[in-house]
Formats: sequence, C-alpha cells, structure tokens
Amino acid sequence: MDIRSLKLYLHLCNSLHFAKTAEQTHVSPSTLSRAMQRLEEEVGSKLLERDNRSVSLTHAGTEFKRFAEQTLSEWTQLKQRIDPQQNVLRGRLNLFCSVTAAYSHLPSLLDRFRREHPHVEITLTTGDPANSINEVQQNRADIAIMALPETLAPTLHFSKIDHVPLSIIAPTMPCQVQQMVNQENINWEALPFIIPDHGPGRRRVDNWFKQMGFKPNIYAQVSGQEAIASMVALGCGVGISPEVVIQNSPVRGRIQLIASPIEIPGFILGCCCKEKRTDDPLINAFLQVI
Repeated sequence: MDIRSLKLYLHLCNSLHFAKTAEQTHVSPSTLSRAMQRLEEEVGSKLLERDNRSVSLTHAGTEFKRFAEQTLSEWTQLKQRIDPQQNVLRGRLNLFCSVTAAYSHLPSLLDRFRREHPHVEITLTTGDPANSINEVQQNRADIAIMALPETLAPTLHFSKIDHVPLSIIAPTMPCQVQQMVNQENINWEALPFIIPDHGPGRRRVDNWFKQMGFKPNIYAQVSGQEAIASMVALGCGVGISPEVVIQNSPVRGRIQLIASPIEIPGFILGCCCKEKRTDDPLINAFLQVI
C-alpha cells in the first residue's frame, strides 16, 4: 500500500461519500474505487460498507483508520528526521467560524490539515457567522468558515466546502406556537418569527417574507443561528435556520421542521480569505485540504 492511497482512505473516512472525496482529492471516482479495492485486498478484510447513497466503516475499517493515521504521522516524522532542513510549514493560522461549524465541518478539515502540517499552530475564534467577512477584512482572522454572500467583494477569495439547506423550524413542546403550526392551513402572518438581526441569514428570511407576500410578526431579532434554535425550542416562535444548526444543536429534540410553501434557497458554505493572501503558504495549505 502507498501513502497516496492511505490519504485517500482517510479522506473517505471523514467524508463518507465517494463522490465528495473524489472531487475534493482531484481523482476520478473509478480511480478512488480501485484504490479502496486494492487496500481491502492488501488488508484481507472489507473496510467499507457502501451503497448508492452512503459509506460506513466496518470494524476492520475503523481499526485500519487508526493504522493509516499513525502511519502517515510516522511518515511525516521520518521525512523530517531524514532531512531536517526540508521545507516544513510552521507558523500560526487564525480561524473564525460559528459554534455550529466548529462541530460540523471544522473537525474534518483540521484532521486533514494537521496530518499534513503538524507544526502549524491553530487559533480558533467562534462567533456570529454574519460577522465573518469583517473578521477577515480587519485581519482578525486569516480564514473564516462562512456562507457565500450574494455579492462577494473582488478582494476576497471563497472556496466551497458544502451546500447547507435551510428549513422552517418550530417547537415540539405544547404551546400556542406548536398548535398554530400543526393546523392544516398555517396562518403564516400570525406566527411569531425569530430572525437574524443581520447578515446573509437575514437577507434569506426577508426574501422569503417578500415572496410569501405578508408582513411578518417579528417576535425577536437575535445574533447567531444557535440563538434562534434555542428560542424556537422554548416555544417563543418559529424561524428559518440551516439544517446543520439543528442537527448539531443540544435542543434538537425540541425542534421540528415545517414544510415551506415555497422553496428556500440554501447556503453555500466555504472558506473565505483575502484574495491577495491566497499565496500565503499557511493559507494556501489550508485551502488545499478543502
């Protein structure tokens, strides 16, 4: 087995999606599939359970993942011992993202980045994703994980990570709001809404209100999607929120998704940095793992 195949395997362990791994590692799906088949033949065990939609690790696959991580780590250390003067990437990389992104997308990115560049120091600041661009422009963050805005300044660079659907969310606890959303014909104009106070999420919500053709009953304007989820779970109202926020929320058991009468465009999630800094070795190395 070779180092490249081990890297492909670890990427697949994180993505659990053949098409995503093939696209993000710049290989064809058939090349990726053959590489995984060769690994299974060499190991002598089935490493992956796969169907048309998903991939999961077998017990042997989980054990082999640990072996692959250790092997790549030792390989990196060996290269450094053989040639201490080689160009080892060092320095500090400042990242900014929401609390949800820190759970949902950042770990897999950092896993891959740390395997390739173990000597780079990572600092992470979490906050309202609506402030991401300002964090980058003010040089408080080298890279921000954020939703692609409708208009991106030419001075900024954006690399896509994922597509994030948006849904209407409502409480499951017995309350007036829960009764209102459970009616056969929902009176949307009467519902109390909890909305973002600014940013791309606010613009999505305002466009939805406009397309629905009613003046919304605004219960609260808050900072951060996590705050919207918490207030909805408490029965204060309904909101429009990224599904990934709900999936990673500690109050997800108290929230239900409500079908929208019209389509709500999702977010394109990605990494944003200054365009002129894409050649910076640290930033370029991080973008390469996406």
